[in-house]
Amino acid sequence: MSDLRRQAIIDIGSNSIRLVVFGGAPRAPATLFNEKLMAGLGKGMVPGGPLDSQARAFALQGLARFAALVRLMEPETLRVVATAAVRTASDGPNLIAEVQSLGLPAELLSGDDEAVAAGYGVISAKPDARGLVADMGGGSLELVRVADGEVHERVSLPLGLIPVGSIRAGGTGLLRKALRTMLKPHGWIAQVEGQTLYVVGGGWRTLARVHMHDAGWPLSVLGTYRFPAEDARLLKIAVREAGSEKLAGIRGVRHSRAVQLDDAAALLAALVREARPAAIEVSTFGLREGLLYQQLDTATRAQDPLIAGVRHAVGGQLPIPGYPDAVLEWSDGAFPDEPQGLRRLRHAACLMAGTGWASNPDFRVLSGEEMALHGNWIGVDAAGRAVIAMALHVGLGGDPSDAPAIFAALADEAVLDRARAWGVALRLAQRLGGGSPQVLAAVPVSIAPDGDLVLKVRRADIALVDSASERRLTRLGLALGRQTRIEC
Repeated sequence: MSDLRRQAIIDIGSNSIRLVVFGGAPRAPATLFNEKLMAGLGKGMVPGGPLDSQARAFALQGLARFAALVRLMEPETLRVVATAAVRTASDGPNLIAEVQSLGLPAELLSGDDEAVAAGYGVISAKPDARGLVADMGGGSLELVRVADGEVHERVSLPLGLIPVGSIRAGGTGLLRKALRTMLKPHGWIAQVEGQTLYVVGGGWRTLARVHMHDAGWPLSVLGTYRFPAEDARLLKIAVREAGSEKLAGIRGVRHSRAVQLDDAAALLAALVREARPAAIEVSTFGLREGLLYQQLDTATRAQDPLIAGVRHAVGGQLPIPGYPDAVLEWSDGAFPDEPQGLRRLRHAACLMAGTGWASNPDFRVLSGEEMALHGNWIGVDAAGRAVIAMALHVGLGGDPSDAPAIFAALADEAVLDRARAWGVALRLAQRLGGGSPQVLAAVPVSIAPDGDLVLKVRRADIALVDSASERRLTRLGLALGRQTRIEC
């Protein structure tokens, strides 16, 4: 697949209809265009009854606009899917036909299709996900057990935001009772006890914004935000006491979502009570991204989404293609046997550092930190972002002892020390190699049997090692707790 490929998805949901155009790396799709229409197809609808006529007309009007957009945008692929409200409506097939008459290849997803796509959406962003995916839409709740990069048991329940509000209006405790009854036939839910609950859907993402605010979390990036499952009950209480007007004042919380948070929090608390996960983690990838992931070949699926995304984003800014990978391989000599989980972060830092020349020298360090902390990356959590940012802070010329306090708030100090060493290695590589993979390959570093950090240089190339290079080699040795020497 070409990295320039644009893929469009129109998602006809029970609450909203959305057109999203994706681009970027196939393994790490980035949103190029995103437009939402709050049609409310599922509001006031009785399962098996017709869609609301006004909502239906409004939806078709908006879909006509979407049809015109995609016709002119000419994406390489287009998928148009309808979910819970259309699936359960008596006139759902008629709506599908009307959408098709607009030139849109509409199809109706079954509850199982929807659940599978949601599960693979989470896996696409977090390949090692293990636990329960819960995708709450307007009309349904999809629950999916994921492990080892695959979707396992799943179920679609009629517990989206719209029906949840109706159930709760009937009295206290009815939602928990309804959920327990619906889950009773699905004994596999017990398998996720003590694992992670991955929440998908706008209502729960907004709820996480409230938790971030109340916890004083310093990083506004939502993807992979994680908190203890026991906080769900406290969050439910906090949302109820705050009220929608106060909630709408929190950064990232729109009023249209604030009014739904009481129901979203109640369902989350009930689900935690039944499934008993250890932690809750937000996934910004869901059904739409899962549909894209399912189309990928095995080799593309196997790619690291963080590295694929960073590589695509910085590719056009690299003065010498391949140099960041050369720096990674060169620095492997100073960090032998580093766990893959850390090496991939070092790899991302090498790629991002290669764009430093494009920033004003006075803001190079700040630009690197910003790219790491707030870039549109997947496959990396807040701690990983902070570790990459620390490596760039040092590698682009910042004072190792004067890093932003947010790094220490997000990541363990021992890992940050390792990232400081990566940064020193980046500076040494730049001094020695001058941006050339060939030059860098001529001056390898390694750990000698006696434990020293050794820089090897052929006698014919000894002039490459000047006093500045020697100082940086010494600093790298100090960062690693090793003596250094140069061998010819």
